[in-house]
Amino acid sequence: MSSHPTLTSSYRTRANLPTTGPLASYLLNLITIKQTNLCLSADVETSAELLQLAEDVGDSICLLKTHCDIVIDWTDRTAQALREIARRRHFLIFEDRKFADIGETVQKQYTSGYHRIALWADITNAHVIPGPAIVSALEKAAEATIAKYNTAVHTEISASPRTQLINGIDEDEDDDEDEDANDTLGNPTIESPIEAYDEERRLSIKTINQRKQSVVSVSTTISTRTESISPHPGPNVSSEDGLGLDTTAKLARLGEAPFLRSLLLLAEMSSEGHLMTPEYQKATVDIARNKRSFVMGFIAQRSLNTEPEDNFITMTPGCQLPPPGQEGKKLGDNLGQQYNTPHKLILEQGCDIIIVGRGIVRAADRKAEAELYKAAGWAAYQERIGATH
Repeated sequence: MSSHPTLTSSYRTRANLPTTGPLASYLLNLITIKQTNLCLSADVETSAELLQLAEDVGDSICLLKTHCDIVIDWTDRTAQALREIARRRHFLIFEDRKFADIGETVQKQYTSGYHRIALWADITNAHVIPGPAIVSALEKAAEATIAKYNTAVHTEISASPRTQLINGIDEDEDDDEDEDANDTLGNPTIESPIEAYDEERRLSIKTINQRKQSVVSVSTTISTRTESISPHPGPNVSSEDGLGLDTTAKLARLGEAPFLRSLLLLAEMSSEGHLMTPEYQKATVDIARNKRSFVMGFIAQRSLNTEPEDNFITMTPGCQLPPPGQEGKKLGDNLGQQYNTPHKLILEQGCDIIIVGRGIVRAADRKAEAELYKAAGWAAYQERIGATH
């Protein structure tokens, strides 16, 4: 493959380039501190297994890739719990939704429905089959989600004894249908985006505890907040600074991920016989270049950075360590999936993040297996950039 500066530059250096978006910058710094370019593809079918898997391997990964629509008992609580684990274990969440429809439809798929992906997934992805408008549509939906998250709605509810009839009608005669209405909306601080949207839903249905013999007063205030989203986190957050800080201290200095959203475009797949031609791939890259602020990079089998300003992150599925005695053999399954090793993907093909699924999920000891992939991916990266140990 042709040489490009990103192939020999460190993740930390690329995080600070002016062409790097804020969330991509955060991710590259996170990778540097944790020394892992591993993304786990958590293709499991229950919330319990998903959350346990995230706990087990969270320290070994930089990203957790989900397919929320295969989780049979997915709820908003699943999303909240997953975000909490991501915060504690320091990784980002990537929902592998693969949007591929007209703009208005994908906006609804991204923000509405049962899963409300934009609320909890830092990163998602899309095909560009519908044309460049799909990227613009998802970007607008992401911006609206961020703006709503940064607007907090505070509601206070108070009640006093009823002292008079209203419109000449004794309210005691009213229907009792609202007797059990809850009054749980008075929480003055809403940190979870899921909770924020749930609050909005409840406000639109019932906000008043309408008990008989009372006058209810509802006071609502709206305030805005701005995320601290410095595109390039301050100095001395990575292992390259050599200040002797341990990983925990560096992660604390990096801080939590900003509430931002970013997109990956599917330029190439790991399945045999895929129809993404070189022409389609080129068109995908051109669309990404016109939306650098929102498009973080690509799902592809090799780095697609060719122009001087390119600094896209390449994430690559179909990665597996060969079983003992099968080194060098072609690996795959009977459904068309083809596998490559971390060494080949990172060192030879210039990919940045390896995506591993079954190799870890089906392992007897998932935590230990994740550490093996983490070490292999990081060693290949260090060899690629010529780092000394």
